[in-house]
Parts: sequence; structure tokens; C-alpha cells
Amino acid sequence: ASAAIKRYVELGNALNATALSAIGTRYVCLLNATELRGIDPSSLRLASLDPSACSQETKNILYQKAKVAFSDQHRLPAYYELILPYLGGAPAADLKVLSKDDVNMNISTFVTLRRDSLMALTPGEVRGLLGLNLPALARWQHRAPVRDWIALQRQAELDTLHIGLTGGTQEGYINLVTPKFPALSSAPLGTVAMVFHLLPALLLSFLTASILS
Repeated sequence: ASAAIKRYVELGNALNATALSAIGTRYVCLLNATELRGIDPSSLRLASLDPSACSQETKNILYQKAKVAFSDQHRLPAYYELILPYLGGAPAADLKVLSKDDVNMNISTFVTLRRDSLMALTPGEVRGLLGLNLPALARWQHRAPVRDWIALQRQAELDTLHIGLTGGTQEGYINLVTPKFPALSSAPLGTVAMVFHLLPALLLSFLTASILS
């Protein structure tokens, strides 16, 4: 299938709506970046594709194409359903805008969003995206990526969601990565001396960061 698509493009044929419909969800992941960028956005209006199983690069490119394809319907209720298959490539800025539109995103869609985009969302924005489906977030709180998102939020803000999420940072606390030094019994004396020499400076840095937070 990959060879057939490549040959088709090499012969000067466009990946128009007819071609994309033939490729379909089954083979869309075979398209390389060059082929994807050659797609006319308007073709996506007539083709039914679902790139959820594709690479992140493919999702990113197709999302931008779909965003252009459906831009004239951005303020209509139908926009969300049209852009939904491509949301796995949406940047955080677009998700933040979408959170204001009462889209009631399904939790299965939410957990497959771009990781960096999901991590950039605030609890309020997540509530805006999920809407009526917000309670389902609690069932994912101990699994990635929701668990990782929770760890980046302040517990006080998570509490405003009223769904029992725990694991956020407490007021007055900061997450620190503890330096790993060699065991004293096995480290050279020079290394041990350097550790003790640097220890006051490290403690001072941590205390300063805690006070400023």
C-alpha cells in the first residue's frame, strides 16, 4: 500500500478527496510528511479519516490541515464534531479556546490529546473541555497521562473541580529533585569533601526557592 501511494504521488497525482477516501483510515498512517503537507486542506471536508493510531507528526500535520479546512465553521456547534478526529494533534492554545465552547469532550478523547498540550491546561480549562464528562476524570487519576497532569497542578485548584482528585502540590511546597551523590563509603575523599563544601549552598538555594514560592 505504501509503495502504491508513493507511486501514485510520483506520477503527479494529487492527494485529493477521492484519493484520501481510497486511502482511508486504514492506510493514512503510511503517508510521509511530504505527502501529508501536499494535501489540499479542502480535501478533508469530503474525506473521512481518523489518524488516532498514527505518529504524533502525522497527527500534528493533519490537525493543521483540518483546522484550515473547517475554519469557516469555527463558530458553529458542528465544528467540534468535524475537528474531533484530528484533535490528537492540537496545540495547547487551540484546546484552551475550545474549552470555552461547551464541547463536552469524551474522556477517551481527552487522554489521547498531545501530551505537551494536555500538560499545559489548567483545571478550569479541563473542566471547560470535559463539561458533563468531568466526573470521568477521577477514574483516570492514577493512570497516565491524567496522573502526570495532576502532579503539575496545585491541590487547591484541583479541589475546585469537586470530583475528589488528589496528588497535586500543596501550598508552600515545591517539588525538588534530590541530587544523587556517591555513597560515602565508596566515594573518593575529594568527592566527599566537595559534597560537604557544596551542601550549604544547595540548602540555601532550596530555602530561598521555598520562601519565594
